[in-house]
Amino acid sequence: MRPANDTFLRALLKEKTEYTPIWLMRQAGRYLPEYRATRAEAGSFMDLAMNPHYACEVTLQPVERYPLDAAILFSDILTIPDAMGLGLSFQAGEGPKFEKAVRDEETVNSLFVPDPCGKLKYVTDAVVEIKKALNNRIPLIGFSGSPFTLACYMVEGGSSSSFQNVKKMMYQRPDLFHKILETNAQAVAAYLNAQIEAGVNAVMVFDTWGGSLAHRQYKEFSLAYMKKVVDGLIKEQDGERIPSIVFTKGSAPWVTDIASIGANAMGLDWTASLGEARKLVQDKVALQGNLDPSVLFADEKVIREQARAVIDDFGMVGNGGHVFNLGHGIDKTTPPENVQYLVDEVHNYSKKYHL
Repeated sequence: MRPANDTFLRALLKEKTEYTPIWLMRQAGRYLPEYRATRAEAGSFMDLAMNPHYACEVTLQPVERYPLDAAILFSDILTIPDAMGLGLSFQAGEGPKFEKAVRDEETVNSLFVPDPCGKLKYVTDAVVEIKKALNNRIPLIGFSGSPFTLACYMVEGGSSSSFQNVKKMMYQRPDLFHKILETNAQAVAAYLNAQIEAGVNAVMVFDTWGGSLAHRQYKEFSLAYMKKVVDGLIKEQDGERIPSIVFTKGSAPWVTDIASIGANAMGLDWTASLGEARKLVQDKVALQGNLDPSVLFADEKVIREQARAVIDDFGMVGNGGHVFNLGHGIDKTTPPENVQYLVDEVHNYSKKYHL
């Protein structure tokens, strides 16, 4: 049974909609005072993310505040490598850290596909609780990091600006790196399928770092493994189609390649033109994006103007599908009232493109 407001799902499936739906990457996050209060109550980020009750609470916070067209599960992209036993922690001001970095043959060979019903059960428990709380109002999005993006954190042992260890392994020991990616692809597909079986209405793969690769390496080490994930996904659950979205930050050089891997939609960051990408992919997939998140630091007039420019760039929806989003995650210092201006403008202005 589709949610009462299924505009987001219809847009992903390129079905007729009355307006352009909107949700925001990282919409449940630090820019909201209610999130910061819940985070403080939880004690740490991991305590927040691994507690289904807290995860439900922060997932619902933005959709209670704004008329968004979808909720996204509150979790972290690094849940899979943590469940592999790499020991995830978050240090203030330093980002994620792993106790064990995956840099040698022995560690690579010890990797395994975590059972979604084992160490990752807190995620599917959160999905069940969120679905109950949403009461079929709007769709719930499940997600995972891409095999390559997960590998970046696993090999580096945390965040990196250069990916020196990742690229060294990729070029010097591609056999080892492919082995990591193959395990990750199986793990991501199993993880997303568990979320689907728990009740999410759509899934998204975040390839945050794929755009750091050279052209051939992107297709070999990132895109090929996202295709494996998409190929392994459940496509229908309880009689309803489960759309998939893939998003590579910096994807402009590969839009036609990405559109060919079988996902229903492709996310674009703000460096790409929706209109030009649409011409290239010929409406083969729906497009998601792609406002520069920094626009939300401007005043109301500019926010509304820039929202209209993104919608104008996509143009008449016709046989296509457009989901409005930011080109990446919302910044933690974004004024919450500015999000309201954006959502309002997208809903009202986009109607003229859905005749």
